[in-house]
Order: sequence, then C-alpha cells, then structure tokens
Amino acid sequence: MNPQAKLTSTMSLILGTTITISSNHWMMAWTGLEINTLAILPLISKSHHPRAIEAATKYFLTQATASTLLLFSSMTNAWFTGQWDITQLTHPTSCLLLTTAISMKLGLAPFHFWFPEVLQGSSLTTGLLLATAMKLPPITLLLLTSHSLNPTLLVLLAVTSAALGGWTGLNQTQIRKILAYSSISHLGWMTITLIYSPKLTLLTFYLYCLMTTTIFFTMNTTKTLKLSTMMTAWTKIPSLTAALMLALLSLAGLPPLTGFLPKWLIIQELTKQEMTPTATIITLLSLLGLFFYLRLAYCATITLPPNSTNFMKLWRTNKPVNIITTTFMILTISLLPLSPMTLTIT
Repeated sequence: MNPQAKLTSTMSLILGTTITISSNHWMMAWTGLEINTLAILPLISKSHHPRAIEAATKYFLTQATASTLLLFSSMTNAWFTGQWDITQLTHPTSCLLLTTAISMKLGLAPFHFWFPEVLQGSSLTTGLLLATAMKLPPITLLLLTSHSLNPTLLVLLAVTSAALGGWTGLNQTQIRKILAYSSISHLGWMTITLIYSPKLTLLTFYLYCLMTTTIFFTMNTTKTLKLSTMMTAWTKIPSLTAALMLALLSLAGLPPLTGFLPKWLIIQELTKQEMTPTATIITLLSLLGLFFYLRLAYCATITLPPNSTNFMKLWRTNKPVNIITTTFMILTISLLPLSPMTLTIT
C-alpha cells in the first residue's frame, strides 16, 4: 500500500475517533463514525485478495446500516424532544434504535455475524484496529447515553453475546476468528455493567484492548494465523511463545493475571445490584471462552506437530522482540497487583 495512502487513512481514523468521542451533537458524532468507516476500508482491502474485498464489502454494508439507524434514532429524538444533545436521548423509540445501531457497530450478538468474517479477511494489523480502536467511538456513545437505555435489553444482549462468543469460538481453527469471538464475548461483559457502572465498562474496555493488542503483536511477530502453524511457532522465539500462553490465560480471566481484574469487579458490581443469577450465568458462560483459550495455549506451548512424515523445524529467529510487544506483554500478565491504583485512577 502506498505510504501516503496509509498515512491518510491513519490520520483520518484518528480524526474520526477524536470527533466522535469529543462531540456533544449527534450530527458531529455521526460524521466522526462515517470518517472512521471510510478510513478503515482501504486498510481492509489493501491486499486485493478476494477474501479481503469481501470483508471490506461486508464491513461497509453493516456500518452503513448501523450509521443510518443511528441517524434515524437521533432525528426521531430531535423530532419529539427538540434536543440534538447526545446526553438528552429520552424518547423510547430512539433509545431502542440507538441500542440496535451501536450493537451492530460493535458486533454485539445477535448482530455479530459480520465481525468474524471481516476480521478473517483482514491482515493482523488491520484486525487489531478493528478489534480495539474502532470500538472506542461506539463505546463512548454507549457511555454517554447509558442512563437512557433499557437495562433489560442490555442484559439480554450481554448474556447472548457471552453465550454465542463462547459457543461459536469452540470449533474454530483460524486464530483471527477465535479472537473475533473472544471480542464478542468480552463485549458482553462490558455491556452488562454499562448502566450500573460506566467507569467499570471503560476500565474493562481498556484492559481488553491491552490484552488483545498483546496477542495480535505476538501473532504478527511469529507470523501465526492458524492453530496448525501455532504448533510450530515455538521454535522461532520460545520465550515469546511461553509468555503468549500467560497472555492467553490473562485474556481468559484467570487469576493472578491482569484479565481477572475486570471480571472480578463486574461480578462484584452485579452482586451489589442484586443480580446474582445474572452474574452466575455470565460467569459460567465465560468457561466456554476459557476452553478455547486453553486450547490456544496448549497448541502454542505444549503440543508438538505429528512426526509421521519428514518434518523440518523452523529456524529460530535472531531478531529481538519489539520493545512495544515486550511492554504490552508485561502489562498483560502482571497488572493485577496494581488494581487498587488502577481503580483510584478510574
């Protein structure tokens, strides 16, 4: 891809995200979302592979539909209340339409079908953007309107996302698809506590971005795209592959790793709100995700490829691991002891 074109797309992504998260008016928020959508399309389709073109088309159609619904929601609210302010969304129909639009933009179940396909058709770098940075503007709009949204609907969407993200990720062999279903499951955890503790939703999103970035960076370093190649990746950089196992377990939410912090706090918050059955259900559903994280960790560090035929091990690379990857890996693994300070900051 032309460096100038890549720079233009990247700057447009930053501009669109900044406009959306800093706006008070619905039209400005919608404009930022549209800039984001148009800026990411060249990055998705840059390989000119048929699967990449298909992914870009699916992404465009889904995001365009979601943007239309969002615009219709804000116009309906303005028609009945005379308010274009994002925080003044009060009309019930507008709230329902907005929930649907943001769910489509984020990939919340049952509007999640586009996300694994788009992530599979993109490169690892673009996939990282889609799984993390592109979710910040819709999450911001959800936070700004959280006081107006229907709690029952949000809990239903959250539990469905956690269930489908876990179930559908079980039989996948492509790592990008597994990470897509992981993202859907984590979005369920963010949504369930949105009304009761918006700051906790934001903290969960930040930690999810941190852990997912680590996984994508590691996969990009070892050039791993599916489980079969992951089994041979340990010969390239053994230390990084060993750390990858801990990063995957952190993403699964096991103590004493960083990923345990948001799940622990969300369960605590739901219990405070006298939603113990809901907390129990979503905790049990997270076991489904734990299974495929364990399978990834098992493939990365414990299994050896079958040696029935002549097999040549991959050369161990002498290239040092990127300092950014190392920093993210340390934070992904060891941030839990700093949780009191993290909670004070948020």
